[in-house]
Amino acid sequence: MKIWKSTAMLTLMLGGALALSSCTSPSGTTGNEQRAAINTMAGETLQRLYQADSGAQASVEQAAGRAVFSNVGLQVFFLGGGSGYGVAVNQRTGERTYMKMGELTAGFGLGLKDFRAVFYFDTEAAFDTFVNSGWEFGGSADATAKSGEKGGAADAKGTARGAIHVYQLTETGVSLQATVNGTKYWKADALN
Repeated sequence: MKIWKSTAMLTLMLGGALALSSCTSPSGTTGNEQRAAINTMAGETLQRLYQADSGAQASVEQAAGRAVFSNVGLQVFFLGGGSGYGVAVNQRTGERTYMKMGELTAGFGLGLKDFRAVFYFDTEAAFDTFVNSGWEFGGSADATAKSGEKGGAADAKGTARGAIHVYQLTETGVSLQATVNGTKYWKADALN
């Protein structure tokens, strides 16, 4: 019985990792196609946010910069992780920086979560630090049950480091977890 449980757990983890890796790259084979896919995702995410929160549009558009990311995460008992991609836009100059993100989590949980994150930055210094350093470390406790149009999820807004604000919009997934996670955002050199 122990061997069966270990084999099932290993299969679940490998299957999840495989699914996770295939979901976290922008579509397209060329850099131009991938940049276009990222820009489309970002535009659709912003429109969805603006429909969900009428005050969000003014906050985001008046900010020094913004960044929009697509993330898929998997949590299996005590370990988990996620990865994704996105674009950061300096709203003063219009310059776009294409980025990747990776996340490691430790804590108890089980689930797969697909979400979008919209960051906006009060100052150009905060934006520049995010684009050039991009490290965020934090704790998380959430309960989400949503799959497609079924279930419910709360869109959350939080504040980090005083000048960085985050909206998180859940796409699909079933997750119940209390974790400590480290997330790294960095430039996607091949796309910039």
